[in-house]
Amino acid sequence: MKFNKPKFWDKTSFISLFLLPLSVFTLIFNYIKSLIITEYSYKIPIICVGNIYVGGTGKTPLSIYIYNLLKSKKFKPAIVKKYYPSHIDEINFTKNKVKHFFSDKKRSLSILKAEEKNNNVIIMDDGLQDVSIKKDLSILCFNSSDLIGNGFLLPAGPLRDRLKKINNYQIVVINGKKNIAFEKKLKSLSNKIKIFNSKYEIKKIGNFKSKKILAFAGIGSPQNFFDLLKDYKLNIKEKISFPDHYNYTKDEIRNLMSKAKEKNLKLITTEKDYFRIKQLGLKKIEYISVDLKIIKYKEFEKEVLKNI
Repeated sequence: MKFNKPKFWDKTSFISLFLLPLSVFTLIFNYIKSLIITEYSYKIPIICVGNIYVGGTGKTPLSIYIYNLLKSKKFKPAIVKKYYPSHIDEINFTKNKVKHFFSDKKRSLSILKAEEKNNNVIIMDDGLQDVSIKKDLSILCFNSSDLIGNGFLLPAGPLRDRLKKINNYQIVVINGKKNIAFEKKLKSLSNKIKIFNSKYEIKKIGNFKSKKILAFAGIGSPQNFFDLLKDYKLNIKEKISFPDHYNYTKDEIRNLMSKAKEKNLKLITTEKDYFRIKQLGLKKIEYISVDLKIIKYKEFEKEVLKNI
């Protein structure tokens, strides 16, 4: 699925106000779903890492972070992700990072497979709006550059659900720059919520430090990737954005390679994009590998462990 975030999602505009009546259907759909779908409890704890903002909030890196945290505490965790053909990049990315990973068209089937393999904690990558699964811990992710956009529900805005539903969650993780005003807003809606900040750190930067760079990305928020490169003082001469989960063709990648060569630039992309491009048989593309860091990681660890 090729998805470009509409610009009117960023702030209130004529288009978003025009579409606002349609957002009532999202509200009604969510309500009906909560009434007719039965919630099912599983034998092992379920941690859900999700969002209400569509795309680009850092769910997958945080899921992997929690997986490694639990593994270090002698748990046998597994990551579960609903299978979408258009999300094969995230699936391959996660498979490359963790040993226990399950993906099926139904999350419930993946959870049962994990139970059969004697995994004792499930980390669901996405699925906060899946009311069929009882969660022991729900973690809501935000990206500091987008937060809630114009604050409207789909299709007038980028939200899958109302911000007021924050009472259903235990932890919020905001990736990027600290936003005190937004954190106060969250606290005003739920005084029990625990808020943490996170950031990405580039693993190896030596190969790129002295180079002039052409950077491209087809992820939820390409600008976040470009901003990260800028934070590390990399010399970005050109940047190109593609839709989220973009299915590159060989010709498109070859054109990017030719463009970089003509301008004497080093071509780099994200690790997720690399796993999509790798399937084309083009392995000469270099990518930036990052680690997720939780600022108050000890407190975060404590909150996760006490809920499972």
